[in-house]
This record gives sequence, C-alpha cells and structure tokens, in this order.
Amino acid sequence: MAVKEHWGSRLGFVLAAAGSAVGLGNLWGFAYRASQGGGGAFLLLYLLIVLVVCLPVLVAEMALGRSTGHSPLLAPVTAAGRRWQPMGWLFITAACGILAFYAVLMGWTLTTLVHALMDGLPKNEAEATAFYDGLSGGRSALLGQGISLLLTAVVVAAGVKGGIERLSRWGLPLLFAMLIGLVIWSGNLPDALSGYNTFLLRWDASYLVDLTTIRHAFEQAFFSIGTGIGCILCYSAYLDRKARLPKEAVAIVGMDTAVGLLAGMVTFPIVMSFDLSDLVGSRPLGAIFIALPTGLSSLQGTGLAVAVIFFALAFIAGITSAVSLLEVPVASLMDSLGWSRTQAVCVSATLIFILGLPAATSTPVLWWMASVFGGVLLVLGGLLICLLIGWSAPDRFREDLAQSGTPVGQRRLLLFSLRWVAPLVIAVGLVVSLVDLVRGWLGAA
Repeated sequence: MAVKEHWGSRLGFVLAAAGSAVGLGNLWGFAYRASQGGGGAFLLLYLLIVLVVCLPVLVAEMALGRSTGHSPLLAPVTAAGRRWQPMGWLFITAACGILAFYAVLMGWTLTTLVHALMDGLPKNEAEATAFYDGLSGGRSALLGQGISLLLTAVVVAAGVKGGIERLSRWGLPLLFAMLIGLVIWSGNLPDALSGYNTFLLRWDASYLVDLTTIRHAFEQAFFSIGTGIGCILCYSAYLDRKARLPKEAVAIVGMDTAVGLLAGMVTFPIVMSFDLSDLVGSRPLGAIFIALPTGLSSLQGTGLAVAVIFFALAFIAGITSAVSLLEVPVASLMDSLGWSRTQAVCVSATLIFILGLPAATSTPVLWWMASVFGGVLLVLGGLLICLLIGWSAPDRFREDLAQSGTPVGQRRLLLFSLRWVAPLVIAVGLVVSLVDLVRGWLGAA
C-alpha cells in the first residue's frame, strides 16, 4: 500500500475485527429474525452456519489479506490472477452499499439517543410508533446519516493504530460491560423467563425448512460476522505473520455470537414483561425503536437511564462496524492509486453519503439495499472466497497458516471445508435467499 501500516498488537487486531463483526446487526437483526424464525429453529440454523461455513470462510479471508498484504480490490488478483478482479470490485460494491444504508440506521440510533436525552421516552405505543415512522426522511435523517459518516471518517483518517485500534480498545470492552449490565437488569424483570422461552428457545421443527428462516439465518450469520465483504481481509493485511488465524477467528466469531445472544436476552424479557410481542415481528426495527422505548417509559427514571445506555451502546457498536466498512474503499484507493489516507477517506465518505441518500429518504429502499448488499452480495462474496482459496490458491492458504504454526490437522480440515462443505452450503443458501427475496418482492407488488 502507499504507506504500509500495522496493528500495535494482536489483541488490537482481534478487538478491531470483533468490533467490525459486532454491530447494529447483532442488536436489532438477531431479535427480529429470531422472532420471525421460530426462535430455536432460527438459532440452530444460525449457529450451524456460523460454525460450518462462516468460521472457515473467515480464516480464508484473513489468510488472503495477510498473505497478499493488499487491499480487498487487489488481493484476489495478487493471489490468483486477473480473472479474479471482479471479486475485488464485489468487495468494494458490497462494503460501500452496506455502509450507505448502515449510516442511515446509525443516524436513527443517534436521533433516538438524543431524543431520549432531550425529551424523554415516548409515553405509549402510538407515540413510539409515530416517532419511528418519522425517523425516515427529512432533515433529521440526513443529519444523523451525515454525522455518523463524519465520525466514522474521523476514526479511519486517524489510521490503523491511532484511529481504528484505539476505538476498538475502549469501545468493545465498554460495549460488553454495558450489554452485560442490561442483561442482568432485564433478567430480573417479571416475565424474563417467558421472554426467553417464547422468542429464543421456542421450538418448531417446521421452521428448519422455511425459506425465510433459512435466508434470515444466512443473512444474520454473514452480516453480523462480516465475512465475504472484504473488511476482515483489509484488517488482516495489517497483521503480522505470527498470529494463528484459526485461533483469532474463533475469538472473533465467539464475541460476535455472544453479543447477538446477549442482545436477545435484553430485548425479549422487556417485550414480554410489557406485553409488546406484537411489535417485535411486525417491523424489522420494531424491537429497538418501538418496543424498547415503550416498555421502558413505564419505569420512568430507571427506564430512561436504561434506554440511554442501550442506544449509546448501539451507536458505539455501529461505529466499530462502520469504520471497517469505510476502510475497504479507503485501503483500495491507497493501494491502487497511491492516495493519502486523508484524501481516500474524504472521497469515499462523500460518495457513500450520496449513495445512501435514497435509503435516508425511503424506508423501502433502505430494506431493499439491506437485502441485496447486506444479504445476497455477502453470501456471494463468501462463496467466491471458498472457490478462490479452496481451488485457485490453496498453496497460499497452506503456506500462510504453516508459517504461523497452525497444526497440519487444522489446515487440512479447514481446506477440506473450503473445498467440499462450505461452497455447497453457501450455494444452497444463496439460491434460497434469491428465491425467497423474489417471492417477497412479487408478493409485495
């Protein structure tokens, strides 16, 4: 790259990579998709996809980044030749597309936090629904989107050590501390156990073959962990050769999955205790922006404090993910054109802001972008990583892991999965996702 940067420590890399994975998708996506997918059936599918597919793909993406030392745009070409150039452009497209709508969701979160601090919580469901409906469109949506991108740009412009690693070192521990505190609090609500049983542990085997549940499980796994988008590849290009990638990948996946489960353990007791179950499944963000504020408002001062902590936590999680998304085009511009980091950040953030304007002004467009960029393209990216590392450049994968001391058995198992297991599972998930999306679009029309 124009100026080769490195992480200050391997812990800094793990925290940054985990921060990339831990985001708004864990806090709102898990609760919504679990409630839509029969609870236990969704959870089982999600965990299987994470372990069987996302974990080996994550290791492969990390190896691709570290072994080439290049950005997501050029790493596939360096590893396997010019015919893989479209994969680099897929990474850029997916990362920019996701950040375009993700910044809008961050803006909603920031607006809700400011509203809670300035005006308190909505007094009833109707007031909360009206506030939620007013989040999309208007100056507040654009202002929230702009501020979120500006803060993200400031962190990325400060560099790998001074910006991204520094944010992750205090942001992720703070996020976990706040989330665990909320879990303890919500676990003592009157109907906490009922909330767990209804939304998280309820079992209905028919959901295991439900197309929407399967699509949601793939979307949640790939979107929350961030495989197939180039973020982890980008971060791994700054990593030293001593780190054992499978070990780092397990830590990243473990933290990400823990946050998703903890978020559900916060949301579902509140939903049941305040009789708000109809709001969780009715809208993708109903659990966070309608159910939580409505339920907490009845607790007056305590509820307001909990709401402020939760939305501050959500915004911190959003920032740690957003910086990794912005780093993808920034690193690619630095790597391919020799631009300075500041120049690359300014151009990338500006273009992404413009790309996100339709999502800021139209909720249907936002969810279309989330399904395409945050769903289909991520899964496709994961499939291409399997094919590149498993079949076109397996020697590069073996050598990179061997240099860091990864045992032979682990290397063989991972490569077997990348060749024969993960591609087949991902292909099925990709087809199911496309069929279910098209079916939904046609039904809506």
